Amino acid sequence: MRKFWNWVKNEAGRTLYFDGYIAQDSWLDDDITPKKFKAELNQDTGAITVWLNSPGGDVFAASQIYTMLKEYEGKVTVKIEGIAASAASVIAMAGDEIVMSPVAMMMIHNPATVVFGEAADLASGIKLLGEVKESIINAYEERTKLPRGKISGMMDAETWFSAQKAVELGFADKILYAPEPQEAPEGFLFDRLTVTNALLRKLPRQPREEAAAPIGTPHQELLKRLELLK
Repeated sequence: MRKFWNWVKNEAGRTLYFDGYIAQDSWLDDDITPKKFKAELNQDTGAITVWLNSPGGDVFAASQIYTMLKEYEGKVTVKIEGIAASAASVIAMAGDEIVMSPVAMMMIHNPATVVFGEAADLASGIKLLGEVKESIINAYEERTKLPRGKISGMMDAETWFSAQKAVELGFADKILYAPEPQEAPEGFLFDRLTVTNALLRKLPRQPREEAAAPIGTPHQELLKRLELLK
């Protein structure tokens, strides 16, 4: 059997590679194939990394792989190194975290098929394609939270995403090798008036008759010093 996936295990963990067409040979016609993939996926535990570089392929194979990865108990990180188009983009949506190379691309479009026969057969094929499209939208919607109508329109237009656009729209979480965003420092920011008032409140209260004290009182000396710090 010719597989379209490859597992590599080392000290860093397990890595799954998809490089090329999804289900290049058989999938649904040979029930050994999905069973073998599932067995290899579940033969160990822990986090896995999925490197994806595929122009697409069999949407039903991609749907099964998507579900298997979603059901996997460990963390699944999908890394798109070149292209995740068509059915491959469906597999990408299974990642708990999706990251893209800064030079990678993602593409989504409507499913396609070949139908032979009379008018009823063609009508049936059109209906099937509509349902397949709705199932694909489910994966995109679950990940991006975008409206179904917007996703459908992007599929109609065969939309390509750069890494930046994919992150912007929610199809990916971040870009490989990009610096991590800096968190704002904890604490508070004070303006000069706030600092002055806070310091004055810490000074001992003075009798009313001292309120009009001449220049040189501790209060005014403090204000003068704060003025110099401007």
